[in-house]
Amino acid sequence: MNRLATARSPYLRQHAGNPVDWYPWGSEAFAKAKAEGKPIFLSVGYATCHWCHVMAHESFEDAEVAERLNRAFVPVKVDREERPDVDQAYMTFVQATTGQGGWPMSVWLTPDLEPFYGGTYFPKNDRWGLPGFLSVLDRIADLWSRHREELVRRGEEVAARLREALAAGGSGPVDGERAVERALEEFSRTFDSEWGGFGPKPKFPRPAALHFLLRYAAARAGRPEGRRAWSMAERTLEMMARGGIRDRIGGGFHRYSVDRFWQVPHFEKMLYDQAQLACSYLECFCGNGDPRFASVVREILDYLLRDLELPDGGFASAEDADSVPPEGGPAREGAFYLWTGTEIAELLDPAEARLAGDLWGVRPEGNIPADADPHRELAGKNILFEREPIEEVGQRLGLSPEEAERKARAAAAKLFAARERRPRPTKDDKVVLGWNALAVSALARAGLCLDEERYQVAAERTARFLLSQLFDAATGKLFRLYREGRGEVEAFAGDYAMLVQALLDLFELTQEAEWVERACFFQDRMEALFRDPASGGYWTSEEKRSEIPFRIREEHDGAEPAAISLAAANLLRFSALLPEERWPGRLDELFRAEAGLLTQAPGSLPQLLAAYLDSTRPPVSVVIVGARSDPRTRALLASGAGIPTSRRLLLAVEPGRRYPFLGEKEEFYLSLSLRAGAPVAYLCRSFSCSEPISDPDALRERLREAPAL
Repeated sequence: MNRLATARSPYLRQHAGNPVDWYPWGSEAFAKAKAEGKPIFLSVGYATCHWCHVMAHESFEDAEVAERLNRAFVPVKVDREERPDVDQAYMTFVQATTGQGGWPMSVWLTPDLEPFYGGTYFPKNDRWGLPGFLSVLDRIADLWSRHREELVRRGEEVAARLREALAAGGSGPVDGERAVERALEEFSRTFDSEWGGFGPKPKFPRPAALHFLLRYAAARAGRPEGRRAWSMAERTLEMMARGGIRDRIGGGFHRYSVDRFWQVPHFEKMLYDQAQLACSYLECFCGNGDPRFASVVREILDYLLRDLELPDGGFASAEDADSVPPEGGPAREGAFYLWTGTEIAELLDPAEARLAGDLWGVRPEGNIPADADPHRELAGKNILFEREPIEEVGQRLGLSPEEAERKARAAAAKLFAARERRPRPTKDDKVVLGWNALAVSALARAGLCLDEERYQVAAERTARFLLSQLFDAATGKLFRLYREGRGEVEAFAGDYAMLVQALLDLFELTQEAEWVERACFFQDRMEALFRDPASGGYWTSEEKRSEIPFRIREEHDGAEPAAISLAAANLLRFSALLPEERWPGRLDELFRAEAGLLTQAPGSLPQLLAAYLDSTRPPVSVVIVGARSDPRTRALLASGAGIPTSRRLLLAVEPGRRYPFLGEKEEFYLSLSLRAGAPVAYLCRSFSCSEPISDPDALRERLREAPAL
């Protein structure tokens, strides 16, 4: 066993039995590299990463590879989910020098932690046009022994250039309208009008882009460009829901699709994908009222509560793509989710099996195209996807729509029960603060918009767990991870931004002032710990984490939204909630901080542009007079929660309760009254309000037509 056996990270523990003499990231490894004059081999991955497993099996479990690594290098393992600052810093180097990135990430560092060579996955031996890991190790060891000074100098120069580039501050005023339109042009240019999504295969869900398009559609409502933005988002969500990327049996979405049709996924399931996509489908449902979108939201959240919620509290980070097949043998990608035609025929009655064949594309020979499975690892298997609409299948089989739906549900229930008897994929059971906060947001929003008590309870339960386990009241700081107790890594800027968003969502759900007060506290802590005075943006980590030779600002809405993008939306919400004057100025600072990037590559920060769009719209105040426990009040709140803007106040005023955070508006809102003893909603601007509205549908329509009165 090496030094990883006592690590909290499941990913590091996966490598504890390797013959490689792994060190965790820290002073012991750095001191050894300096004392022995060896370069560091840094390997970064995560517990549910398929290609990380492949490289581990091919190389890190291999005695020949281990001997060379241990002799010439100091091997260091990092869980990217535990240390995103380390991951982002060296991924910046890998992408800058190779033009691509991914995991596992492999980087060679000087003893001063400056990178001089990097890549991603390497096979053990030369294969598929890739250099073999053994030959790369030999080459770097030889260069280090003969040209150490040159490699050290190269590392110093690379680090200096990265520091210079990363230290560049904002470039002044932002032409926000131009950035917004250029981003829309970019998404329009890469949009797949037939299958949804953006760009060629592989296709990723990209919830940040969908969020931008939905907010653009709201800001440009009634105009052709607004309708175009809406149709791109709606089409993408519709086709994803029909594809194999959606787990039709157990709920939730896989990481990405290897084809343009969303049919064949990479089977890993990530918590942050589930949370963000639940919000995307919910926002689209609030706009189109299509119950299919609400069903997808419920499927995702029910999957979280059933399979990812942990006994101690919080949600697991992910489920692996690989698992042991039902027949046994080594773990294989997708084994838990795939079916043979024989299995379907044996598990379902003949009518259900025929329906499943037509509806979900099941074939005796398997339904996975060869070009989506070039190594034929999935040959003979079926991934379930919606081959054609259930109404058409039912009509062809002589079934009414209700009968077809009933048979499909019965078939899915039988397959679910059979699948539950299979070996499950490995679960990464560490609780990540930011990702759990995203889940709280999804649960709170769905609990409010769909009036589902189980989501409301789960949202509050998870938030209280995070605050009790990952907040140190003595220092006022948050911590990033919980697994077998609180981890030692302090939270990053993104964790703070996601938590603030979740707390504001909880306020809208519960109408308890406690959540606003906590959100304000953590926003202030985020400003104190991460604000960059030079640019006005946010550093990923605190300044004291100085072992990395260059400090990173997260400036890309990727699989997770950037801290600055979430913070901008949060500040808009604060400005609608609170009387303080500081929020608008700070918001302008955030936009200015990204002026250069928004000018050159606006599509890289779509969620920040969504916040900009919201900032250009008049504020919306929906004040509902009525008890939160009254279902009529909750129905009005659900209508108000469907407003697609961050610049809103959603408030339920109850007699006898106080709202001190509202400042001078508190007495005004408390003066609004019920109508004939029934809850009503008022649309307000400043100290002027509309006539009372008691019907939720009328409120929704009024907000759609004239959200600012």
